[in-house]
Amino acid sequence: MSAEFSEVTELAGSQITAEQLERMYHRYEWAAGFCGNKDVVEVACGSGSGLGILSRASNSIEAGDYSDRILALARAHYGTRVSLMQMDAQSLPLRDASKDVIILLEAIYYLPDAARFARECRRVLRPGGCVLVATANKDLWDFNPSPFSHRYYGARELTDLFGQCGFRADIYGYMPVSTVSWRQRLLRPAKRLAVRMGVMPRSLRGKRFLKRFVFGRLVTMPAELSIRSEDIVPPQAVSGNEADRLHKVLYCRATLMERESGR
Repeated sequence: MSAEFSEVTELAGSQITAEQLERMYHRYEWAAGFCGNKDVVEVACGSGSGLGILSRASNSIEAGDYSDRILALARAHYGTRVSLMQMDAQSLPLRDASKDVIILLEAIYYLPDAARFARECRRVLRPGGCVLVATANKDLWDFNPSPFSHRYYGARELTDLFGQCGFRADIYGYMPVSTVSWRQRLLRPAKRLAVRMGVMPRSLRGKRFLKRFVFGRLVTMPAELSIRSEDIVPPQAVSGNEADRLHKVLYCRATLMERESGR
């Protein structure tokens, strides 16, 4: 994976939409709900905005990213509060059966071989441990893939991916399309046409201009998300056997089942 992900990744200090910030809060608060007194690692942590939330919930937290340039931002903010290392999700620098929770949020589509990641999760997790994944829903009719992405996984694909490695996958949907702003609903046909014609902006600068037009005022992405007092709206359970076309975001909790003898 030679791509420089800082070219396509929103980092601390970037201008993002209020919806992006809300999605960020939600996925980390959702993940934190499974981290209580657990040994946790976040893979592809980016500049680390969610590590504060995860560290407060977990027994121990480690994190890493493929890009050392991006990881430097997390190191500058967290110092010694969080153990950070450069890592490839397809070859985790972690001991066998050493973690309870592995987190990969909005990054599975950048992996050249997600099956290798699933096998690595099986190796690193303790029995009963889980992988938590969040991803944009590829099965929406106006879906726009990110530059440098390899493959997106919908509800069925996530179920199959982890099922082949001995996990039980529970799939959830978040942010129903029916609840988005009237402006987004109005512009969805134009977005679909732009995607099909290949004229959607690829650079972050171009995307920010478009987002400002569609979503309005942008906000600054924080270096560390704060803890919010209100409870999150839980994602809705959806079938893992068919495509979901009702939600903008999919969550997957893949729980490790029985290990083979000798593993």
